[in-house]
Amino acid sequence: MEGTHNTSDSIDAYISKFPPEVQEILNTLRKVIQESAPEAKEKISYQMPTFDLHGNLVHFAAYKNHIGFYPAPSGVDAFKHELSPYKWAKGSIQFPLDKPLPYELVSRIVKFRADENMKQVTNTSIRIRGKRS
Repeated sequence: MEGTHNTSDSIDAYISKFPPEVQEILNTLRKVIQESAPEAKEKISYQMPTFDLHGNLVHFAAYKNHIGFYPAPSGVDAFKHELSPYKWAKGSIQFPLDKPLPYELVSRIVKFRADENMKQVTNTSIRIRGKRS
């Protein structure tokens, strides 16, 4: 498998380059993200499927033995106790391909990140309006 060396120009194209069993996982992950942040836009960024909501929301990528999920450092930090069964680092989580993905946890992380991004936009808007007065 190619992992992030996949140079697709859409999420559909990215997912299509993997074996059927991995495609199924990626499609389900994509659906969970879409349902958790319906306002988010899809794109490819850093050669990975990315969801954008007033800035990067989350990225994901397939590798030989795991799915990489990238919810930014804040998304990992807020859920680190629940992430203890998985390998994780500052802004990344590895979900092994030989175990079911915790889609409910992914949904909560995506919603957390969406709220975080929306608060940043609101705070920026308030600061900009405040400077104009």
